[in-house]
Amino acid sequence: MPGPIKTELHEFAYRPSDKYPYNDNLEVDALIVGAGFAGTYMLYELRKRGFRTVIYEAGDGFGGTWRWNRYPGARVDSEVPEYELSIPEVYKDWTWTTNYPNYEELRAYFNHMDKVLDLSKDTAFGSVVVDAQFDEKEGKWHVKTADGRNAKSKYFIVAAGFAAKRYVPDWLGIDKFKGFIAHSSFWPDEGVEVHGKKCAVIGTGASGVQVAQEWGPMAGELKVFQRTPNLTVPMGKRPLSKEEQNNAKQFYHRLFELREHCFGGFLFTFNERNTFDDNEQEREAVYRKLWDHGGFGFWLGNYKDMLFAEEANDEAYKFWAKNQRARIHDPRKRELLAPLKKPHPFGTKRPCLEQNYYEQFNRPNVDVVDLRGNEIKAITEKGILLEDGTEHEFDVICIATGFDITTGGMTSMGLRSIDGKSLKDEWKSAAMTYLGVTVPGYPNMFHTYGPHGPTLLSNGPATIECQGRWIVDCMKLMEREGVKYIIPTDEASRAWKKRVNELSDLSLFPKLTQAGVHSTYMGGSIPGKAYEQVNYPGGIPQYGKELRHGPGARAP
Repeated sequence: MPGPIKTELHEFAYRPSDKYPYNDNLEVDALIVGAGFAGTYMLYELRKRGFRTVIYEAGDGFGGTWRWNRYPGARVDSEVPEYELSIPEVYKDWTWTTNYPNYEELRAYFNHMDKVLDLSKDTAFGSVVVDAQFDEKEGKWHVKTADGRNAKSKYFIVAAGFAAKRYVPDWLGIDKFKGFIAHSSFWPDEGVEVHGKKCAVIGTGASGVQVAQEWGPMAGELKVFQRTPNLTVPMGKRPLSKEEQNNAKQFYHRLFELREHCFGGFLFTFNERNTFDDNEQEREAVYRKLWDHGGFGFWLGNYKDMLFAEEANDEAYKFWAKNQRARIHDPRKRELLAPLKKPHPFGTKRPCLEQNYYEQFNRPNVDVVDLRGNEIKAITEKGILLEDGTEHEFDVICIATGFDITTGGMTSMGLRSIDGKSLKDEWKSAAMTYLGVTVPGYPNMFHTYGPHGPTLLSNGPATIECQGRWIVDCMKLMEREGVKYIIPTDEASRAWKKRVNELSDLSLFPKLTQAGVHSTYMGGSIPGKAYEQVNYPGGIPQYGKELRHGPGARAP
């Protein structure tokens, strides 16, 4: 009989050695939490500057989200080489098989990075931080892991990203289910056999969409439980040859510069025109070109007013609905998956890139279950019980309900301020940061790809490098000037919060509230969590200026 479902990182903690960097009472200059893109980049940069640095990583290897997200069909939604670090030693001998790699290839990339940069020597795996507080007198962070180890460091860098805390709803009976059940991000490495079995996917975020694509052709029966349709766009996946990549590497350094001059950190940005600057035929041509290319171009390369003006957004949605509805044969499924009336402004929830999602619902074994007004009441021994009393029986259930998005990674590691307050309690009403890299009350603590940075409105590596350079420069300056610690003021943090909200209010993001839809951009779907903009919505180019020169800066 299956054991209790695992929902917390500390349940995966382990200690393979008592030697460095697993030793108790570790003392370093900088301690990084997380070994994904942000953690590995920070380790690389800090070691070059002479900082004694160690990574604590909860997983069993490098890759961050790509170490955990090994569910069926897991694949990145940003193209390479945009989606990699700008480290020449790493990319010079590395090539991809496709422009949108899956989790296995991304793991191989991180293993290559480890081999080239020897990251493992300064990384402790299975290390889950459960308590951390700064000692003002000593000028150091005191950090504790789930297995009881202690560490001290002058600098504490949270590189846990936006998806470190899984969200599993508190359904009754979840441990009673007699089949297999797991959160998509805690999926077993060895996989789960689904051929001919009755399968369920709960949720239609990126994970749910990708699992459905994978299971549709194999499952005996597949039901996708949906509250809000995912306004997906075509991925545009294609093979990449080694020759074309190696020929392009002479330009990589310029491409990595270019991505920080584009709104979302990709190699494209918004159209210079507004939607109604073009007539209907011209608009159709613009949309069609973006659509046929695939990727996020239809989202962050569209007309510049698409995310700001309702009528402009309506035009983009009409094109979206026309194209996606044509792929769904059954009228009931069509209206649930791609409704004529838009469920929320297009692009105010991060679209998922799909390959053949809608075609799965043309299969007789695949169906969509509408949860609006008929939520999941409980998980039973046999399957899923809805509020109206309907029970669906399954052998395998994938919980694709996402994460305590953006803030959850930081609020779940036991961080305490210099006043002894827990970050989890302090952020119940609202997240507070300065510049999206520091937090008032937490000296010498920096975070990357988290709250109030471009984060989910951007390509991860682009934001990470922009923020990472600032953090390194800040630490270098502190050492040069002999500064014991820095801490942002409450006043400065309130000003940054105000700036983020001002930018958000110019857009259609706040309209999600009116639509009754939860979004990762506005804090996610955790019951009781503050509903607020947690991503800087001004784009990476402007963010880079404000990071260096302060809120509202227009410096060159």
